[in-house]
Amino acid sequence: MCGIVGYIGPKDSVSVLLGGLKRLEYRGYDSSGIAVLKDGKVELRRSVGKLEKLTTEVSKRPLDGNIGIGHTRWATHGRPTEQNAHPHIEGGVAVVHNGIIENYISLKEELIREGAKFKSETDTEILSHLINREIKNGKKLEEAVRSAIKFIKGTYAIAAISEDEPDKIVGARMECPLILGVAKHEAVLSSDLPAILDITRHAIFLKDGEMVTLTKDSFDITTFDGAPVKREPSVINWSPMMAEKGGYRHFMLKEIFEQPRAITDTFRGLVLEESGDVFLNKFEIPIKDIERIYIVACGTSWHAGLVGKHLFEEFFRKPTEVDLASEFRYRNPLIDGKTLVISISQSGETADTLAAIKEVKRRGAHTISICNVMESSLTRETDWSLMTHAGPEIGVASTKAFTTQLTALYILALYFGRASGNLTKEAGISLIQELVKLPKKIEMILDEAPKIEALAKKYFHLRDFIYLGRGLNFPIALEGALKLKEISYIHAEGYAAGEMKHGPIALIDENMPVVAIAPHDLSYPKMLGNMEEVKARGGRIIALVNENDTEASLKADDVITIPEASAHLTPILMAVPLQILAYHIAVLKGTDVDQPRNLAKSVTVE
Repeated sequence: MCGIVGYIGPKDSVSVLLGGLKRLEYRGYDSSGIAVLKDGKVELRRSVGKLEKLTTEVSKRPLDGNIGIGHTRWATHGRPTEQNAHPHIEGGVAVVHNGIIENYISLKEELIREGAKFKSETDTEILSHLINREIKNGKKLEEAVRSAIKFIKGTYAIAAISEDEPDKIVGARMECPLILGVAKHEAVLSSDLPAILDITRHAIFLKDGEMVTLTKDSFDITTFDGAPVKREPSVINWSPMMAEKGGYRHFMLKEIFEQPRAITDTFRGLVLEESGDVFLNKFEIPIKDIERIYIVACGTSWHAGLVGKHLFEEFFRKPTEVDLASEFRYRNPLIDGKTLVISISQSGETADTLAAIKEVKRRGAHTISICNVMESSLTRETDWSLMTHAGPEIGVASTKAFTTQLTALYILALYFGRASGNLTKEAGISLIQELVKLPKKIEMILDEAPKIEALAKKYFHLRDFIYLGRGLNFPIALEGALKLKEISYIHAEGYAAGEMKHGPIALIDENMPVVAIAPHDLSYPKMLGNMEEVKARGGRIIALVNENDTEASLKADDVITIPEASAHLTPILMAVPLQILAYHIAVLKGTDVDQPRNLAKSVTVE
């Protein structure tokens, strides 16, 4: 999500800011902007689109100064327009922000009652108004920021400057990255390391609940309560390429480890734990009129749709079909005004999915998209969109986009269940509580990555794999096999475990590992039987089981443990170790993990 940068020192801040933003552009490129202080006045330049457009704008209307802030945006609240681009300015205060302010609507209403005039659709503009209000009440910039953030609920990394104190930058962090780079007579703030390495290799990583105040010769870190924080800078010895990946060897690995935050960002602000409800802004599709649902998608997104089918039929109690978008429009599906078609696409530009949506609209269906890119073709084509806040996914093999799609489908099915009366308040509360716990459980799985890497060393030399799952986890067997074949070029197939006896069992021998997804759910006894069938034919089993499992673990050659969770969310947890396993096997085989052969991130041709 969004990248922010701030600079104070002897250099031309404009070139530093533009250079830093270029290195952060992977975090979003819907719009960008910089604000520079000179002679006690803030000057602003903003542009829609990629950073090159801002660079062009600055060359047409030059500005200079030795202190400034910049931003590259991945749009969440408000369309990608110049008006919605950061920085936002109010009364001489300029602010850039990465994150989501959940209570911005109530704060905006309060500020409007006080006479504030808003110029954008963003949640971020709230910050400039709140900080300016505190300065007008006599506070210095640092204390104004400290007071303003007490009103805020949500996530943020911010940087602020003020015409009243033209020698200072103030930053603050809560659940969004903010890094301080320090050097002699200069300092820089950034969302990620690439933006600081041209200035310094000495960095301090701010923690949640911390603020920093910068001048060109000093920095002071404090808690939100004002307590001083003493922390020595770390020396960063990474190459620029490594730094762009946040220190990870590949973008794919980085994106695997970003999943707890991406999932949190996807459900944040949408679920109401106290009432068991889901809030979907401007959702106007008449749920009571829907009699049938189709989910259309391609590739990994189709696998997500297969999980969604289970969720919608259980929560909403309406027949739900899942179609490959490339096949859907070449048959004659039963579609009318009582049909809802849900399309899923990371990029929003998948040609087959777009073509399917255009066809069903001609037939009068209601349409929804689940997408990771605002203002993409798919979001413009459908009646309503639910955005996955995965941020830019650079690795071609989808990881965080997939698990955020599963999260979005869970949220959407829960909304339909509650709105239709098929799910009680108590059920809604329980389902949301399980969702809120999910990111921490994924972090527990990520902590076990070294064990999965060791497992990869045992199996990477083999040529064929079978993945087995049942019910909600059959699609995860398909997805696990797809991940392996995409990036390692090993032949892998996913099957519904009950179908193994209908053909695939003929393939099993000591050179055919079987990955068995065996959570302790209703299908667990059947999975145990399938594992026995594999063992009887000399097959080797890698079992994904819950913690404290007692039976499946004894039947397996190797075991990956997963935290206990609601059966509805188990697919998300099971997907993560399969991603890690595929990644490490691919690395051991020496393939191009981030850009595997013959594949592209967005399939824009049919």
